[in-house]
Amino acid sequence: MPADRACDVLVIGSGAGGLSAAVTAAWHGLDVIVAEKDKVCGGASAWSGGWMWIPRNPLAIRAGIVEDEDAPRTYLQHELGNYFDAERVDAFLKNGSEMVSFFERETELQFADGNGIADIHGHTPGAGTGGRSVIAAPFDGRALGEMIHLLRPPMRETALFDMPIQAGPDLAAFLNATRSMKSAAHVAKRLLKHARDLALHGRAMQLVNGSALVGRLLASAARTNVTICTQMRALRIFVTEERVSGAVFETQNGEISVHARLGVVLATGGFPHDAERRKALFAHAPTGQEHWSVAAPGATGDGLRLAEAVGAVVETNIAAAGAWCPVSLVPHADGTTGHFPHIIDRAKPGLIGVLRNGQRFTNEADGYYDYVAAMLAATPAGETPESWLICDHRFQRRYGLGYSRPAPMPIRRLIDAGYLIAAQTIGDLAQRCGIDVAGLEKTIADFNLHAVAGRDPAFGRGETLYNRKNGDPTHGPNPCVAPLVKAPFYAVRVVPGSFGTFAGLRTDSSARVLDQDGARIAGLYAVGTDMASVMGGYYPAGGINLGPAMTFGYIAGRSMAEERGGA
Repeated sequence: MPADRACDVLVIGSGAGGLSAAVTAAWHGLDVIVAEKDKVCGGASAWSGGWMWIPRNPLAIRAGIVEDEDAPRTYLQHELGNYFDAERVDAFLKNGSEMVSFFERETELQFADGNGIADIHGHTPGAGTGGRSVIAAPFDGRALGEMIHLLRPPMRETALFDMPIQAGPDLAAFLNATRSMKSAAHVAKRLLKHARDLALHGRAMQLVNGSALVGRLLASAARTNVTICTQMRALRIFVTEERVSGAVFETQNGEISVHARLGVVLATGGFPHDAERRKALFAHAPTGQEHWSVAAPGATGDGLRLAEAVGAVVETNIAAAGAWCPVSLVPHADGTTGHFPHIIDRAKPGLIGVLRNGQRFTNEADGYYDYVAAMLAATPAGETPESWLICDHRFQRRYGLGYSRPAPMPIRRLIDAGYLIAAQTIGDLAQRCGIDVAGLEKTIADFNLHAVAGRDPAFGRGETLYNRKNGDPTHGPNPCVAPLVKAPFYAVRVVPGSFGTFAGLRTDSSARVLDQDGARIAGLYAVGTDMASVMGGYYPAGGINLGPAMTFGYIAGRSMAEERGGA
């Protein structure tokens, strides 16, 4: 790419939000360049589950799911409380469905529905019982041709032999491979195809989840002639005649400048790996190091710093600065440490989460954000925030615990490495973990007393549709509750982590970046986690990161086209 290149739109970052803006702008006839500092594209989006929360989306409507038009807004009003930003929430709700329609009609991005997925907090007024979620349809990576090398490989901790598995029927088949011939056949077919792909292409080609989303967006970018450049680290953005007009990048061939006639879109992934900003905004990380994010390592706060240098403001008046999720630290055989996000296992029957005192502190089957928020709130001052997920042998072999896979996968290496703590008695397990022995023994005795009947009077586990969806539908009477009785018993230490960040640049309803006085900084947009979360630092539903990212990327791309008069 030659120095001093010019374009209409410059997008810095290549996650879902950035690619959404790029493809939308390019479809409207604009010349678009996407600049990514890593060797591969997709950021945290490519590692994500890929779900997008889009109320009243076309797939739900086509399926005959009808809900009150105001219900999603009512839900968010109650969930977000004082952090409810009516202007931006309304823009999201109005444009989300349009975004899905646009992409499925005009691009390679096709969707599958999540009509069976309920909102996390089912007791909140306006909560949805299904029909508010979509995901990218599975995608054959071979359709990308040479562009497949631009796609970030699947996350090591959540893939099986580097093959991503999609929540729903795909995951259910893997969990039931030793119990059902149909499931075994599905798994065998997937693994055989994956082995072929590894031999021929050196990577997974059956793309699902976030890999499918980014893969389809890359295919759409190619179709609309978006120029994608990797290994370009943005150093600064520049202003011409009081308008942001481009950026300077560090490349392998030295510094170059890219001029953007209509606008610059910041989509660099927030600040999950910026220790200094974490130190300032994460109360549980006083040095900035006491936090473990599962976001891509390149998300180090570049976009926020670039924007602040031209007068932008980082919005910190939110409920939480990070999109919390519980994480366990995985000691890999090559000496590296991975971060495993505990998303699904906490809702399965036969598991509890406890603090060092051996006591439960929350409904383990609630959202991942809720689990960490409760853990932080319950940890006594001065103590390290941590908890342990504890299960029995039956649970581990049936569902797996964290990075330890279910049968027939072996678990000895993880026990020897200290990741999976094993013991024949609850008391011995507590001692090995540093948990109060009497406290844990009493907690499990009390839990088991009610769990045999499928009840959890302490926290109401399994009472919401969201809980039950993530449980085991074949287990009754409560798909989320079973006693812990069969030795050996297992534990995994869990620490505060995140999928990304909520604190971000202050923007308006068109994703335009604002200054300290609330005035728009001409030519500057922010999407994804570079933009302050429209959810105000809360997590009311799965997909509330990617849904707004895709939607505000669409809004930003369309806004720049309208400015040129090409919409």
